[in-house]
Amino acid sequence: MPKFYARRRLSILAAFTGLIASVGLFNSPTASAALPTPVSGATARSYLSQLTVATEDRTGYNRDLFPHWITQSGACNTREVVLKRDGTNVVQDSSCAATSGRWFSPYDGATWTAASDVDIDHLVPLAEAWDSGADSWTTSRRQSFANDLTRPQLIAVTDNVNQSKSDQDPAEWMPSVSSYRCTYVRAWVQVKYYYDLSVDSAEKSALTNYLSGC
Repeated sequence: MPKFYARRRLSILAAFTGLIASVGLFNSPTASAALPTPVSGATARSYLSQLTVATEDRTGYNRDLFPHWITQSGACNTREVVLKRDGTNVVQDSSCAATSGRWFSPYDGATWTAASDVDIDHLVPLAEAWDSGADSWTTSRRQSFANDLTRPQLIAVTDNVNQSKSDQDPAEWMPSVSSYRCTYVRAWVQVKYYYDLSVDSAEKSALTNYLSGC
């Protein structure tokens, strides 16, 4: 996806030339996304031991069967709610679109000042959920999963990073910021446990290894 990386380089250049004095502030630990706090490491290990281990169902995935970014209140949909929740000094217009603000991406440690540079990641991807049991769900349950603001399932992150992650599980992809990995796997297991989704053997092995240090 060259167009994304080209835009990213321009955005970084602008940041260095116009905001160099603010880099320390932008990357401060306090400027973090407000993902609902996942369960503890001990609880996540307990949950993981109870998850069904099964080969993923790769018979086909239809994103349209997961109605996402539904209206949450007024003119605000799920994406806009998460942008407001996870950002700092976010200003929204009358249609609830974010017109300014600051977003720190805990996956890669980057900070952005344009909502267009930020994606809302489904921490457990929709395709991963489909392959792990959601193919048998009702559309209503898939909608709940795709718009879950209660569990640690939705988080604002750098758009290119989200696109790079795609539908990969923790055996295949992890945040580049190693200090965030414990939070990430605790959240992953909590979401899978709540929705009674299975894990494959490589995924469980990776989760077990990461959780051993949490």
